[in-house]
Amino acid sequence: MTPVQRGLAQRSLARRQLLAGTLLLVPAAARAGAWPERPVRMIIPFVAAAGADIVGRTYAEELAKAFGQPVVVDNKGGAGGLMGTAEGARAAADGYTLLLTSQGTTVFNIGLYKAPGYDPQKDLVPIAICGTLPNVLVVSAANPATTVAELIAQARAKPGELTYGSSGIGSSLHLSGVIFEQRADVRLQHVPYRGAPPAVLAVVNGEVTMGFFNTPTVLGQIKSGKLRALAVTSKERTATLPDMMTMVEAGVADFEVAGWLGFAVPANTPEAIVARFNAEINRISEMPQVKEKLLVQGFEMLPPGSPEAARKQIVDDQAFWLPIIERSGAKAE
Repeated sequence: MTPVQRGLAQRSLARRQLLAGTLLLVPAAARAGAWPERPVRMIIPFVAAAGADIVGRTYAEELAKAFGQPVVVDNKGGAGGLMGTAEGARAAADGYTLLLTSQGTTVFNIGLYKAPGYDPQKDLVPIAICGTLPNVLVVSAANPATTVAELIAQARAKPGELTYGSSGIGSSLHLSGVIFEQRADVRLQHVPYRGAPPAVLAVVNGEVTMGFFNTPTVLGQIKSGKLRALAVTSKERTATLPDMMTMVEAGVADFEVAGWLGFAVPANTPEAIVARFNAEINRISEMPQVKEKLLVQGFEMLPPGSPEAARKQIVDDQAFWLPIIERSGAKAE
């Protein structure tokens, strides 16, 4: 073979190799570009009608429009979000499972459960943290306490007898009560329910003394006069209840609980899919109609954020909350 023939043969081989490589890449690129090709499942680890459920379903509706595929909500409530979150962490990392996350499921549960069944820092890839749901301290309209100070006086007069309801061990509702005990120097009895709605009803009916609930869960009962709001747990007053003082203003120093909500996918989900979820969720968070709808429900939107920022929030919150939970002695089984 002459040098010219040899050169032509080498160029021909190079072209064939390049073509073969391109053909191998086409199906993968096509699949990535077409995602999602079927419905996406959104696991909400809380019962229907709770504050987190309202937020999750709002995003599900908008994501379905963006993807051109249904986003099917699957409520998996119980154990402060533990069961649904564990199921989400075990799901296939193919982009077809999206998990609603919270401060409770990624932080509180890690301190409360000996074996939660998942590690948020290893088993999940955070997408974004969307906003906060400050809690509000409420009592039944029949309770004579009209201020936090009066409620504290009740608790000190009957140590360990006053009760508070929550949506389950490990929820921000439960940990709000733990912080209240520590900061106000009172002893209470925690009564966990399977979700916020039955816990709210228990306060309305006087079955338990008080409760810390996400604002949207109790806003209707507050407005109708069935519940009396005493203070909000956020650092500053909320847009939903602008005239309601904070716990600090009510005399309970160093009290701040504003549980956040966000989204995550199982670990090892392709980076391109993580980026797409992040872009769409951030876009939805900036939509005026979504902001308005969720603000009415008590959900206060945060600025758009990255997966890295969401991961840092989880790490920082664990560093703050886990020692508090340990000191409280609170445990869940």
